[in-house]
Amino acid sequence: MSAEAMSSPPPAENPVEVAAGLVFRDGKLLITRRSAGAHLAGLWEFPGGKRESGETFEQCLHRELREELGIEVQILALLEDIVHDYPERSVRLKFFHCRWLRHEPKPILCQSLAWITPGELSQYAFPAADTRLLDKLRHAPELWFAAPNLNLENSPQCGNILKG
Repeated sequence: MSAEAMSSPPPAENPVEVAAGLVFRDGKLLITRRSAGAHLAGLWEFPGGKRESGETFEQCLHRELREELGIEVQILALLEDIVHDYPERSVRLKFFHCRWLRHEPKPILCQSLAWITPGELSQYAFPAADTRLLDKLRHAPELWFAAPNLNLENSPQCGNILKG
């Protein structure tokens, strides 16, 4: 066994389950900054949060977006489902493509928020778990302008994004 394997704790058997929304409006993506004292404090993320017992990921996302930002969205499609191991915990993240519906977002339970363009993605520091999704966002401009009832799974450009 290598020294590296011995020094790293094993990942959690039951990862923390998180629903996150890629909320788009007018070709911009909503991101939030994690509050001081939180896990991964100061990094930018896609808004969402931990799934509660008995809650679907979609129900979780609707609840979290109301609580954190005071907004309502339409969930269009699941874009990514990943498990990422941090040294202190494992997380299962389901990222959903969303369209903003109503209420201007307010940083209720986050440090701050921003609406960004594809060219601005690299100006913000995100958690390691978001790396694969960020790469997809950089190479899929159609996601930024998807119509509200677009079936992304049948789109030739997005089909590969959804399938990984």
